[in-house]
Amino acid sequence: MSALPAPGDAGPAPAPVASGRRRLPVVLAVVLLLVLAGVGVVVARPGPVAGWLGDEPESASNAAGATPEPNPSDVLAGPDPNAPVPTPDGVRAALDPLVGAAVLGSRVNVSVADVISGQTLFAKGADDGTVPASVTKLATAVTVLAAREPGYRIPTRAVAGAKAGEVVIIGGGDPTLAIDKKGYYPGAARLDDLAAQVRTALGGTTPTSVTVDGSVYSGPVYGPGWDADIPTGGSGGAVTALMTDGGRRDPGAEHGAAARFAEPDLAAGKSFARLLGVPTDAVKRGAAPAQAAGGTPAPGTELGVVQSPPLIRMVDIMISESDNLVAEALARQVALARNQPASFDGGAAAMDAEVAELGLPADEITLSDGSGLSRRNRISPSLLTDLVRLAASPDHPELAGVFGGLPVGGWSGTLDERYRTAPGTAPGAGSVRAKTGTLTAVHSIAGLVTTADGRLLTFAVLTDQVPGGKETAQPALDRIAAALAGCGCR
Repeated sequence: MSALPAPGDAGPAPAPVASGRRRLPVVLAVVLLLVLAGVGVVVARPGPVAGWLGDEPESASNAAGATPEPNPSDVLAGPDPNAPVPTPDGVRAALDPLVGAAVLGSRVNVSVADVISGQTLFAKGADDGTVPASVTKLATAVTVLAAREPGYRIPTRAVAGAKAGEVVIIGGGDPTLAIDKKGYYPGAARLDDLAAQVRTALGGTTPTSVTVDGSVYSGPVYGPGWDADIPTGGSGGAVTALMTDGGRRDPGAEHGAAARFAEPDLAAGKSFARLLGVPTDAVKRGAAPAQAAGGTPAPGTELGVVQSPPLIRMVDIMISESDNLVAEALARQVALARNQPASFDGGAAAMDAEVAELGLPADEITLSDGSGLSRRNRISPSLLTDLVRLAASPDHPELAGVFGGLPVGGWSGTLDERYRTAPGTAPGAGSVRAKTGTLTAVHSIAGLVTTADGRLLTFAVLTDQVPGGKETAQPALDRIAAALAGCGCR
């Protein structure tokens, strides 16, 4: 999923916005149509389904440990690039009665812009940093695709230890790693494949112990600003460089909250040991030795490697399922790509730096994690709409993968049950494609919406002082996006 090169004549550049925000390049109609192909047309169902990552998890991996992926099929139509642009007055008339809803609280910050021209159509507190919750994952997606490229795969390696029979498993930060073909994430790399490689490489040497090396990550395993119940509530968990199935105890559990291992690295190490026939009491944490001469095999010799799905697929999983452990892993990939510590602080700083390098106002984003679980995060609505427009730009085709996993109103992901029955939300069904966010007193939504005239807009609505619960706040947010979907706003 990537944007086509822009034709030679892009037309006149739009006039600078009054706020002085950096103007993104004009997004041409042909680019936008293909981006929407990435958003919808080429998606059999939004999200990580078996057809994307391989319907036969037991199929043989290639030499690099990657599973071949079939092409998805077409479903959703794109917008009309010649559709009329809504006017600011028209959008204001549609949204003013909705953004002041009491159920949304005293801070409702909003940005709406036209994707093709970049024209700002509505702004209310648009440049104000607001707690974004899981909408943070849009920033994580853009920055990791920019820093690592969509095809990058995260390795999990095994090397010979310093002692005879010692096998060191080195976690590279792949949260989707599975034990066997029954893993949670379709198409994931597997420990049983790695164990088979190790047995072959060792020849007649019998494995006697397993050492877990997760030293590529550093710092605390739980994020700053996380609510006290997050580590044990099933939506978050310990962030370690080696884990299986996102740290889930039961890979067969349905997506969402699930019981997680308190020490996912050791749990993965013990699973690997069982596959090698090593007693689980012979598993410990440690460091891989430097390569040295002597021994068969010599210490540090690579015994096997398996590779994660490409980052573009992991981004899709993160966004469509709002997977927090995948998000934290991807934030650390941004840090590693920028030679920063792979920690919460290092990932957040690297993401901020990547935003600035992309030419966006980095003073409008302050992060403490990559998932949005932290209440210390601040992002402005206008930065989110800038991120969406940048991802649609012909200058950055590598970022178009952001759109593949966006939930569709009334159909998939976190929007599956929304835009269906709540009064005033029906026009958003099938027209709103967005990432949502929810913490106590925090509700947000940001993404794309197609107007009744077929014009594609990007929007972000962030609230962080909501007096009630999601039962009233989410329909109020949905009415805002649905109003854009249901009008020409001219």
